[in-house]
Amino acid sequence: MRSIVLLGHRSGRILSGSCLWVWPSRSLCSNQCGKDDGFPKDSSKKVDPGHLGISPERVRRDKEAFPSKDAEERLDFADNKFDFGGNNEEELECGHLPEETLLGFSIGGTDTADDDDQSDRCGNINPRRRFIEGNKAEADRVFEILQQDGPAFNVRSALDELRLHVSNALVREVLLRILMSINGANRLRCAKLAYKFFVWSGQQMDYRHNTNSYNLTLKVFAEAKELKAMWRLMDEMIEKALPITARTFIILICTCGEAGMARKVVERFIKSKNFIYRPFKHSFNAILHSLLTVNQYWLVEWVHQKMLLEGYSPDVLTYNVVMRAKYMLGKLDQFHRLLDEMGKNGFAPDLHTYNLMLHVLGKSNKPLSALKLLNYMNDVGCHPSVLHFTTLIDGLSRAENVDACKYFYDEMVKKGCEPDVVCYTVMITGYVIAGEFDKAQEIFQDMLISGQLPNVFTYNAIIRGFCITGKFDEACSMLKDMDTRGCTPNFSVYSSLVARLRNAGKVSQANDIINYMVEKGHYLHLVSRFKGYRRR
Repeated sequence: MRSIVLLGHRSGRILSGSCLWVWPSRSLCSNQCGKDDGFPKDSSKKVDPGHLGISPERVRRDKEAFPSKDAEERLDFADNKFDFGGNNEEELECGHLPEETLLGFSIGGTDTADDDDQSDRCGNINPRRRFIEGNKAEADRVFEILQQDGPAFNVRSALDELRLHVSNALVREVLLRILMSINGANRLRCAKLAYKFFVWSGQQMDYRHNTNSYNLTLKVFAEAKELKAMWRLMDEMIEKALPITARTFIILICTCGEAGMARKVVERFIKSKNFIYRPFKHSFNAILHSLLTVNQYWLVEWVHQKMLLEGYSPDVLTYNVVMRAKYMLGKLDQFHRLLDEMGKNGFAPDLHTYNLMLHVLGKSNKPLSALKLLNYMNDVGCHPSVLHFTTLIDGLSRAENVDACKYFYDEMVKKGCEPDVVCYTVMITGYVIAGEFDKAQEIFQDMLISGQLPNVFTYNAIIRGFCITGKFDEACSMLKDMDTRGCTPNFSVYSSLVARLRNAGKVSQANDIINYMVEKGHYLHLVSRFKGYRRR
């Protein structure tokens, strides 16, 4: 039976059958203390506060274990700078995973299939795999011809001589090769080559460009900063009545947003009859979700207001997207108001709502409130997954409450939720930052024994731990070990290790790490960032 949410000023009530539950609202997640905390008294079990990192003095001072006002201010939600594009060295340096890793969510199925699984169980190459390999070989030939383009070379004639059967798969492979070859010096040339091939292939018999071909060409133009060409291609898609997808929107918004045209893009997509917004309720939700995936939080706010002005009603997805945008912008008061409004309008929280709430509670260092929320989720049949526990643990780790992290980690395992690579990494990171590197190594060993493969964030945390404890030889060995295990270090791993070695006076070892990076061909364009380094 579907639950009905009735929300008062401080808390909401969920009616499911004959059971009445009070559901978490502003009173739970806000910075203020409440007597009831928005939960029934029998929904939480007796827990030793010491296991949650709460001192007896603090319990006597505040029965609900809310942090003091000064402690809340030290968390500094409003002044945090959120940049989770993957190249944020400060985020890696502090050790925590980007919050987007845990707070992201997807709607519906994936857009693309896995093209790498084309072999049968006996290891034989099936016909589809043979087709793909042959297609890639033809794409290589086309790409070689395109690279010869010049005044003395006729690309069109050379391509005609190949007598190719042009297909969507071939066009995709060629455009991908052009896209991957773009750099600062050749981006205009790559855009011209992509357009020449796009025009030539579109004129071949029994072939017609689809939306994916247009999107890839748009991406090439975006990398080349050819905004006018992008708009012309977009107009051509509309003229040919091709479906315009969320991917098209994301490519345009990421490029035009930099040029101050973001709102124009949004308005055009809202009005477009070709915009395929399924599986979303309406185009506004599709746009809001797309903006969230590219971290355009300020635009999420604007689109939400525009959506309300045009008479569209928000649903659970709308609230989830906008609440997360408010949270990432540090606007917690507006976050809480939306949470109250969501219940008042009759919408019950879903798994994504709970995930965000748990992170807020964790980062606010409210472990008892988080425990009540987890118990409440079980009571209403919305069972927490490893993601929910990991999100909570990550928040508590950022609040430097490693005792509570360990408590919820153990609770998760007791409930049969197996830790994944992200959960292990969050625990390792928390221990490293807390100065308990021995425990971090224990978790790392447990991770390896369980068969989970460490990722770049895991290795970065362990390398940092070795450096903090003065074990620089082990740190350097770990970096090379991760490379041999197929986990390529990113530039932040290299740069943070080099910086720590230099700070410890180990300049020779620091230069060895830079030389290793250069020999492996990693991030050669960023070598100049290492001041004072001279290449051998």
